Amino acid sequence: MSDVLQNYVNGAWCDSAGGELFDNENPAQRGSVLNRAQASTPEDVDAAVGAAAEAFTHWSRTPVTERQAAVGRFLDALAEGREELARIVSLENGKTINESRGEVDSALLEGRHHLQQMSVFAGESSPRVEGDVTAWEQLHPLGVIGVISPWNYPMNVMCRKTLPALLTGNTVVFKPASFTPGSAVFMAGLFEKSGLPSGVFNCVTGRGSALGNQLIKDPRVRAISFTGSTEVGRKIQIMAGEDFTRTQLELGGKNAMIVLADADLDAAVEATVKAGFGCSGQWCTSTSRVLLFPEIAEAYMEKLVARCEIMRVGDPLDESTSMGPVAGPSQFDGISAAIAKAQSEGARLQFGGVSENADGYYILPTVFDGVTREMSIFSEEIFGPVVAVSTVKNLDEALEWANDSIYGLSSSIFTNDMAAAMRYVREIESGMAHVNIHSGFKTPELPFGGWKESGFGPPENGKTGLEFFVERKAVYVA
Repeated sequence: MSDVLQNYVNGAWCDSAGGELFDNENPAQRGSVLNRAQASTPEDVDAAVGAAAEAFTHWSRTPVTERQAAVGRFLDALAEGREELARIVSLENGKTINESRGEVDSALLEGRHHLQQMSVFAGESSPRVEGDVTAWEQLHPLGVIGVISPWNYPMNVMCRKTLPALLTGNTVVFKPASFTPGSAVFMAGLFEKSGLPSGVFNCVTGRGSALGNQLIKDPRVRAISFTGSTEVGRKIQIMAGEDFTRTQLELGGKNAMIVLADADLDAAVEATVKAGFGCSGQWCTSTSRVLLFPEIAEAYMEKLVARCEIMRVGDPLDESTSMGPVAGPSQFDGISAAIAKAQSEGARLQFGGVSENADGYYILPTVFDGVTREMSIFSEEIFGPVVAVSTVKNLDEALEWANDSIYGLSSSIFTNDMAAAMRYVREIESGMAHVNIHSGFKTPELPFGGWKESGFGPPENGKTGLEFFVERKAVYVA
């Protein structure tokens, strides 16, 4: 596979203004060329924003039912393309084929929820009468929305942002991560197939920050929805603030799981494997810290190491593979350095490390114990299959340690003590709290977003997933 991918702007497929391409590598095969994508320029972003701005006039006035019909056709096309898209995602970012299928299924679940929710949301502006005055709240779309999505969930996150934006009457310029242009272009093809009017959805690929900066700074862009690192999110917020551009930022995490003495250890271990090593540990809600009560620490570690030993790390397209490669050389180098740093600081490596398989960018499921709060592995986001295990004295200390982070995205606790569970729910400083469920679990009915430096602005999903994309107007008529 070495396709040449094009941008999708104003309802047409086109090359970038500069005519240059960049190579995209399959992380399971070092040095490969999976596809070649447009190395777009700020001029291309300008053209896409212009097309979206022009299309907004018509699309914003399109009846809600027609917008819902278009998104429904997109979701039907997505369901039909499930297997092809899952294969593209696995080839581009290295997650297993079963994880990629799960990503498509998650996008379908969330998309259908937003589709149904829009009917209720659009009907909430009901009139009321007070004397001779009739008053109601009217909702208006913002305009052009810039969507900047990550490589770890390249199509699910994009759908979680784009579909609510389109349903509420906005138009979109989509800038995908440079690791995953193929899945982005495939999705653009599904929007074309769904019959969206020209300019309503536009996709521009490219490397570097120049494209994103152009999108953020363009005064015609009224909101930016971004998922990525806290460092980049902070820069986006500063740039967007110059024009009061609305932002929705889903950022980093260092998610903790607390395991009490009365917990079901087998369930806790399975949750660690699912959330710690799923997507090779490269999801923002992954479990990266485990806080154990001393009574069960030894038994938990034995079970976790035994579970790691039977995991198969290899070709992501092999149905029997448990974990694929990390997304590319920069990820591989960063995770490898973090593992070496943890060892140098005194953390005990109980399993894993860099794989001997040099065909791709493979890291084994990696477990450290003896981790203290002073070690970098306790506080720094690694974004890889690395779990740091610490022992705590009691629930007081567990909550103190869990909250000792600049991040606050997700968390979990395993216990049969309902009082302890409810205290955890009250006191944990994270946007998502899970009791006897892994930290990556979510449903579209509830908000998806973090506290502290894990997020800014209204969260995705839930009611706020639609509210972010509208302005509210109070109307009074005598």
